[in-house]
This record gives sequence, C-alpha cells and structure tokens, in this order.
Amino acid sequence: MKVAVTLASGQLGSAIIKALIAKIGKNQVLGIARTPEKAEHLGIEIRKGDYNNRSDFDVALQGVDQLVIVSGMDEPQKRIQQHRNVIEAAKKNAVQKIVYTSIIGAEEGTAFSPVVKSNRQTEEDIKTSGLEYVIGRNGIYIEPDLEYLDNYIQAGEISNCAGNGKVGYTSRAELAMAYANMLLEEKHNGQTYNLNGQAITQSQLADYINQAFRTNLTFKDLSVTDYQKERQAALGDFLGTIIAGIYEGIRKGVNEVPSDFEKAAGRPHLSPLEMMKHFQQN
Repeated sequence: MKVAVTLASGQLGSAIIKALIAKIGKNQVLGIARTPEKAEHLGIEIRKGDYNNRSDFDVALQGVDQLVIVSGMDEPQKRIQQHRNVIEAAKKNAVQKIVYTSIIGAEEGTAFSPVVKSNRQTEEDIKTSGLEYVIGRNGIYIEPDLEYLDNYIQAGEISNCAGNGKVGYTSRAELAMAYANMLLEEKHNGQTYNLNGQAITQSQLADYINQAFRTNLTFKDLSVTDYQKERQAALGDFLGTIIAGIYEGIRKGVNEVPSDFEKAAGRPHLSPLEMMKHFQQN
C-alpha cells in the first residue's frame, strides 16, 4: 500500500507524514509539495504537486492507494477548483480513499464564513466522488497563540473579539495522530469528525498560559470592528479580516461543538495545559 499527503512542506502536512511513518514506515509514505525541495527533510519520496496544476497530480498520484488532502491556503474562491484538481486526479489514478482536512465553523455570519463555505464544498465534492472518504473538521490550532507569547507578555494581555465564547483548541501533533488513524483504519470510512479539544474561553486560555509559562496575562475583550481594524493594520486586509472572523465566530459560539477526536484518535484529546507542555518540550 502507498499513501500520500499533500502540502508536505507545510506544518500540518509534515506532521501527518511523520505520524504515518511512525505507523507504517517510510517506504509506504510519500509527500506531495508545490516545491519538493522544501519537504526533502522528511526523508521520503516527494513528488511535485501544485494545486493549480491538475497535470501535476495526474502524475503525482500514480500508484497511490490512499490520500490525505490538506486544505489549501489560497483565497476561498480559488480553493474549490484547486481541491477539485486533486480529487479528479485521484479518480483518474484509482486512488481508493481520500481523507480531507476541513475546519469547524459557520458557513454564514462571520468574516471567516467564506473559508468555511469553500471547505464544505470540497467536503461535498469528495463525498460525491465515488471514492471512500473520511472528513476531519479541525478545531483552532493552539500553536499560534503560543508562538505569539512574547507579544502577549509585552502587552500584558491577550486581546481579541472572542468575548466569553468557547473554543476547543487542538494542535497539529494531535491532529496528525488522528488523521493517520483516519487514513489507515477502515472503520472511519464515510465519517465526518470534529477534531477539537476541551472548550475554553479566552480568559481560561490566559490562565492556562500563566500556569504553563509563569506569565501574568489577562484577557481584554474588543469589539469585532475594533479588532478587525487592528488585525488589518497588522496583517493586511485579507488576512486581518479572516483572523477577526475566526474570533467573531468564537464570540458567536460556532466553535463550541461536540468533539469526535477520541473516535478518530483512539484516545482522549490532550488538555490545553498538556498541549502547552508538549509545545515547550518541542
């Protein structure tokens, strides 16, 4: 059996590859990357695959039995066709099963909704492809908050527009283990799983960070409008709007959903504090 993972040079793609290697060995795993040289450090075969180029995947998926499609990072209106390029190439090459990394969120009502809506369309395209499939809907990664810690410490606070909304943070390492199981175990076929951890507020996030990193942070709630303006100024209109939309969704409760992580991974999700300790060790 040969399994492949797209976006192999990215953080989630490479984490899934490492989890698969641990389970079935390097010889059965290959990576697909737009720039193969950026994924050579994984020590496996890397094939070229640009989501915008269907012909890349006609070649890259030759001999592949099972495939993880890691959701693209382009603008929502471009993602649907990009993912269809991979799905159609998978059908042409008789790939037996697709696992797709989607996302938790609302299709309407926030500035992040266009991204969620494009992912839902890809979910539907996979379900109607005729191939075996499993869909994972990722919770919000905890790593960006931890990587931003110096900024939080300088400000003395975490500030965003999430209010008292709760979010079940996850991590790339947790997701990677779940996706490896979802790909290799037939019992998951046909399922759609929410892959998220314990739901917490931003105030609780600050408390956990204080415990893990011996900081003294508090949470400051901003209006959606003010936070969006701040993020746009820092990150540009597109990304700033997307980030604000994510926290707007948390405020509205769209990220507080039941978790299927234990079904997918075979064990409970790590707690926020455990994920932080894991981050410190790596």
